[in-house]
Amino acid sequence: MSLPIKYTVLERFLRYVVIDTQSDPESKTYPSTEKQKDLGRVLVEELRSLGVADAELDEFCYIYGTIPANTDKKVPVICYCSHMDTSPDSSGTGVKPIVHRNYDGADIVLPDDPNVVIRLSDHPDLAEQMGNDIVTASGATLLGADNKAGLAAIMNTVQFFMENPGIKHGTIKILFTPDEEIGRGVDKVDLKKLGADFCYTVDGERLGSLEDETFSADAVVITITGVSAHPGFAKGKMENAIKIAGDILARLPKNRLSPETTEGREGFVHPVMMSGNAEQATLRFIIRDFAVAGLQSHEAELEQIVKDVMVNYPRSTYEWKLTEQYRNMKEVLDQHPQIVTHAVEAIKRAGLQPHLSSIRGGTDGSRLSFMGLPSPNIFAGEHAFHSKQEWVSVQDMQKAVETLVHLAMVWEEKA
Repeated sequence: MSLPIKYTVLERFLRYVVIDTQSDPESKTYPSTEKQKDLGRVLVEELRSLGVADAELDEFCYIYGTIPANTDKKVPVICYCSHMDTSPDSSGTGVKPIVHRNYDGADIVLPDDPNVVIRLSDHPDLAEQMGNDIVTASGATLLGADNKAGLAAIMNTVQFFMENPGIKHGTIKILFTPDEEIGRGVDKVDLKKLGADFCYTVDGERLGSLEDETFSADAVVITITGVSAHPGFAKGKMENAIKIAGDILARLPKNRLSPETTEGREGFVHPVMMSGNAEQATLRFIIRDFAVAGLQSHEAELEQIVKDVMVNYPRSTYEWKLTEQYRNMKEVLDQHPQIVTHAVEAIKRAGLQPHLSSIRGGTDGSRLSFMGLPSPNIFAGEHAFHSKQEWVSVQDMQKAVETLVHLAMVWEEKA
């Protein structure tokens, strides 16, 4: 079925990415950065201008809104969700988006840093983009397609339904979240206010992809307390906490169990931060695996490394703090198979080949699923996340809009 979609996804995307919404993992506030509300206010105003009367930005920087049902059928309430923040891994200040028309496979050299080159050989998914329009940043920042491509696709979808009341659908809820990139994307979400039965995060990569499985994830913080002494008189006395931390890192497996040596369904142990001084040092790790048993195995191996190192420092101690971050959403989604089958049908109706896959990471949907809101992840066309080489295809974003429109229609038809 051909849909009379007026595409505004590119124009919206270009507006959104220039607003700095980088989140801060060291912040204790909600949201972690006030600047996320700068985009929040823009989005709420746009929702209201489109006719979403109840659009709201709350104190924690969550946006809620409703597209009312226009059918007599009793249709489950679905939600479309994307996050407003961008990753702390690369600067999001002063983003200058560039649209590269009619991509022909040549290297894309970014003008603000000619050393940042997007090559087909490094990004094989570009092979599917010949003749399409590619959006990048200028080389000095990330782009922010993760997840502003999703925001723009959802907003374009809202516009379509508000302008085409003859297209039947059930109630559609809109949820935009802060702080997803630092693992706090649903910490303050009000699911009762949202009032959805099922949800789709729009935060995926390849055209046609539908992700119904994520890593399970834990975080480990190891705090080492050494023995400090004046360095001029330290012989036989000092046990340097920084060196102890270094010994632990040096004993991590070299050819396995790390992000740089794993793929597919392999998990990993990844040190993400080290800080401290001779008296006390802290190591932060993230642990990932698709199975909880795998997490536990990796954590046991890491702690055994710590214990083996500490034997050499008998007067020093360590503290181990394990925090659950999220779990594999497939455990929940398998209980509601229609969520995935309806999305597969919508992707097909958009003229695409569905690609069911697993995420070597997590989304807001991972935690939402275990909070009672089952939430697989639909493509938004994002590529090379969290880096200056980040790119997105205009045509992929438009197909994401088509998929979201068809998806709401499928739910109404199947009700």
